Amino acid sequence: MKLRSYQGNSPQLGERVFVDPSAVVLGDVELGDDSSVWPLTVIRGDMHRIRIGARSSIQDGSVLHITHAGPFNPDGFPLIIGDDVTVGHQAMLHGCTIGSRILVGMGAMVMDGAVVEDEVIIGAGSLVPPGKTLASGHLYVGRPAKQVRPISDKEREFFRYTAANYVKLKDQHLLEEYARQD
Repeated sequence: MKLRSYQGNSPQLGERVFVDPSAVVLGDVELGDDSSVWPLTVIRGDMHRIRIGARSSIQDGSVLHITHAGPFNPDGFPLIIGDDVTVGHQAMLHGCTIGSRILVGMGAMVMDGAVVEDEVIIGAGSLVPPGKTLASGHLYVGRPAKQVRPISDKEREFFRYTAANYVKLKDQHLLEEYARQD
């Protein structure tokens, strides 16, 4: 089963959400309206909460988890993702805060306590270290991620375009899924 409860917490889905049958979403997880979770993704809210905003897409093979509360981090870190976020294939987001209108490149990693402000591009394969803040309006690349340049107006338009494109695609998948159930 793709949606699983854990210790009394069940994933909550907004309107028109698509979760691929091969994905696992468990525990204290909320997915906003028109969001999508693609094949082989794991979203595990077992020891803290995960919140994903509207029109956000979590692509194939991504792993989303939290930082639990413990002696080294008394409050832990939830995983918070804003609206219109595209998380590329095989990205790993762990106990971090991702703003709105973000592109997380394929294979990127964002670690515990990191904060990514609105309108940021994180290049493919980049590593955002624990506790780092990425300022709004820039492209970051590398391991560790470094600010490379301001993003262009065209790139700013791309955030909403790609979010809308994945909304259309997940709608097509939902229609296919419903057609198979009839």
